[in-house]
Amino acid sequence: MLHWKKMLTGFGVLSMLFVAACGSTTGTGTGTNGSNGGNAPANGEATQSPAAAQPVTIEFWYGLGGKLGENMQTLINNFNASQSEVIVKPVVQADYSETEKKLQAAIAGGKVPAAVLSSNVDWARKGYYASLDDLIAGQADFNAADVIPTFLEQGKVDGKQYFLPMYGTTQVMYYRKDALEKINVKPEDLTTWEALANAAKEMTVKNGAQTSFYGWEPMWGMENMMDAVFGKGGSVLSEDGKTVTIDSPEWVETWDQFRKWIHEDKIMRIHSGGQGWEYWYKTIDDVMKGQAAGYTGSSGDQGDLDFSILGAMEQPGWEGKGPGKPVANAIMAGIPAGASPEQQQAAFKWFTYFMNAENTAFWSMNTGYIAVRQSAQDDPKFAAFTQENPQSMVPLKQAAHASKPFQDPTGGKINDALKVAADKVQISNVPAAEALKEAKEKAQRELDKLK
Repeated sequence: MLHWKKMLTGFGVLSMLFVAACGSTTGTGTGTNGSNGGNAPANGEATQSPAAAQPVTIEFWYGLGGKLGENMQTLINNFNASQSEVIVKPVVQADYSETEKKLQAAIAGGKVPAAVLSSNVDWARKGYYASLDDLIAGQADFNAADVIPTFLEQGKVDGKQYFLPMYGTTQVMYYRKDALEKINVKPEDLTTWEALANAAKEMTVKNGAQTSFYGWEPMWGMENMMDAVFGKGGSVLSEDGKTVTIDSPEWVETWDQFRKWIHEDKIMRIHSGGQGWEYWYKTIDDVMKGQAAGYTGSSGDQGDLDFSILGAMEQPGWEGKGPGKPVANAIMAGIPAGASPEQQQAAFKWFTYFMNAENTAFWSMNTGYIAVRQSAQDDPKFAAFTQENPQSMVPLKQAAHASKPFQDPTGGKINDALKVAADKVQISNVPAAEALKEAKEKAQRELDKLK
C-alpha cells in the first residue's frame, strides 16, 4: 500500500560472479528476468548444473500485510519453485517505515539482508546501497526501455541506478455506489474538490453534534493533501531549489480547507495512529461497512475491496485549475552494499523476476498497483482483466497526468517537517497557516545547511 502507503523512501559496484550460474527460469507461467525470455549464460560460459552448487539463500525484507502480503508470498513461492540457483526467504515487517528502521539497525550492525523493499536516496549517496548499473548492463534481456520511464527514473541517484521499481502507486478515490445514487450524483460529476465537498456534505448524516455517516475520509498523512496542493499549482521548493515554498497560498488554502472539512464541517474524518497499517484498514472498513461514503486511498487497495459495492475514480482537481495532479510513485527495492557479491547477484535475479511482464501484470491484477513494464499491457490475461474490471484502469489513467514525487534534498528533513505539520492540521485542528509556517522555518534551516 503509499501503496503510497506512507511510503518512506528507505537505503559499490556489483560483481557479476553469479551471472554464469543463472539458467532460464519461468515466471508465474512464462518469461523470466526482464520482459522476454530467460537468462543467457554470460560471455559464452556454459550454464552450471543446478546439482553442482548449493542454491544461494537470501532474505527479502518487506512491509506488506493482508492481500498484498499473500500475493508477495505467492510470487516468492513461484520464484523459488522456478529455478534452483536462488532461494528467497521472506522476512515480513509491519510496514515500510519499520523496514527502513530495521535496515538502519542492520547496517549499523554489519549484517544486512540481500534484498529490501525500501529505498533511500541519502543512504545511497552514503554508500549503504549498491549500484545496480553493472548488473543491468550484464543482463541482455533486462530491456530498460520497456520499464515505465518515470518509475525507472525514480530509482536513480546522481545518474546511477540504485533501486528498481517493483510496482507503481497513486492515490485514487473509492466511493460507495449506493451513497452517490442516493443523492443522485454520478462519479463523473466529481471532478473538483469543491464538487466532492458539496456531495460529502449532502451525504453526511449527523445525530445532533455527532456524525454517524461521513461524506468522505481522506487518508491520514501528508500525501493526499500534498496531491491536492499540486493540483492547485503548489510546489515544495522554488524553481532554483533554494527556497522552501510550503507556506504559499496554494498550501495554506488547501490544507486549511481539509482542516475545516474535518474539524469544523465534520463532513470528513481521518483515522490515525495504531500499529502498522491499522489506520489504513480502519478507513477502508468504514466505507465497506457503510459508515462513510468513500475514501482517498492507494491504487494498491484494490485487492482488498469489493467492487460490487464500490467504484473508483481519479482524484479531483480544483475549479479553474484543470485536472488533478496527484503523485505517481514507484515502490522500489534495493540491495544493501554490505551483502556479498553472490547475494547481490541473487537479489538482482529475484528483483528482475518480479519485474517481468507476466509477473508485474499478475501483481497489478491482484493488488491494483500499477505494472512497471509497458509490455504488461500485452499480457492476454491482463487485457481481459481490465475489460472486466474497469476500476483497474483508473490508476493508469491518473498516472498519465500525475506529478513526480518530491525528492527531498535534505535526506528527509523537509518531509519530516511536513509530516508534523500534517498531523497538526488533521489531528490537532491547528490552522494551516500556523502549522506550515513552522514547518517552512524548520525545512528552510535544513535546506540552508546544504549551501
